[in-house]
Amino acid sequence: MKIAILGATSQIARDLIISLSGATGNQLHLFARRTEEVSGWLASNGMAGQYRVEGFAEFGKQEFDAVINFVGAGDPAQIAKMGGEILEVTLRFDEMVLEYLKTHPSCRYLFLSSGAAYGSNFAEPARRETPAIIAINDLAAHEWYGVAKLHAECRHRAHPKLHIIDIRVFNYFSRTQDIDARFLVTDMLRAIRDKTVLKTSSEYIVRDYLHPSDFHRLVTALLTAPAANAAVDCYSKAPIDKPGLLQAMQNEFGLRYEVTGSHASINATGGKPHYYSLNTRAADFGYQPLLTSLAGMKLEMAKVVALGEGKSSTNWKESGL
Repeated sequence: MKIAILGATSQIARDLIISLSGATGNQLHLFARRTEEVSGWLASNGMAGQYRVEGFAEFGKQEFDAVINFVGAGDPAQIAKMGGEILEVTLRFDEMVLEYLKTHPSCRYLFLSSGAAYGSNFAEPARRETPAIIAINDLAAHEWYGVAKLHAECRHRAHPKLHIIDIRVFNYFSRTQDIDARFLVTDMLRAIRDKTVLKTSSEYIVRDYLHPSDFHRLVTALLTAPAANAAVDCYSKAPIDKPGLLQAMQNEFGLRYEVTGSHASINATGGKPHYYSLNTRAADFGYQPLLTSLAGMKLEMAKVVALGEGKSSTNWKESGL
């Protein structure tokens, strides 16, 4: 299968490229604004010259069986900084692909959406019947990211004959995570690396961390199942709550932490006590996760700690175009 990867500078895209490189029959074509950075990354991972790397201007000149669009923003600090600009960025690159599909209607399109498309109220986990709720008369800065994803998904459903699947990512973690990103897990990782005490709020939250192998499993299922126009939520075998995660990281990696009343993390898309999904529609396409959130976290954390890693030039989903 000939697959175009848009936004190849992103962490989650690079994890997928490595996973896809292990399968025969896949021809990957990587597109990014910073092509030199992508080429350098390929070389550092033993894949120099294995895949074509070009700017976005070359995208529409070739034939592809599938397009996977990773363009966007993932680091909460970056999302907060972009504000309403994320709407324009998402629209520009999504329209580029939709225009391509008009002349290549058999091509499959996987769009990296987000759980934030449901809105910012996650008092309960998302389900199939959960509606998207947007404060249309009083949009806050943290809601632009979710609005951008919801806007894209609505455009996609307006073209029911095109083969488009939106993949709503909630939480994702791999050993290549940018340790400077402001997530709970990276806060923990920095504390483990620096042998400092993590100060964290008493806020109870539940998260479902997807492992790179299960993301690869999901993408493969969507690319090989009968073509459809739909949206699916990402999920592992089981989520993990904050107290359980903190205790596990203490037991496994010696994390020291102190629960305080303050809240130091950045909620770029709003506070979400239960930011995960019980919508298992992806199973209809043949997806079956193998790892729980905790199992996946232990695997990736162990690699980072053992190898003394701590920094990566990219963050999940997209650090640039």
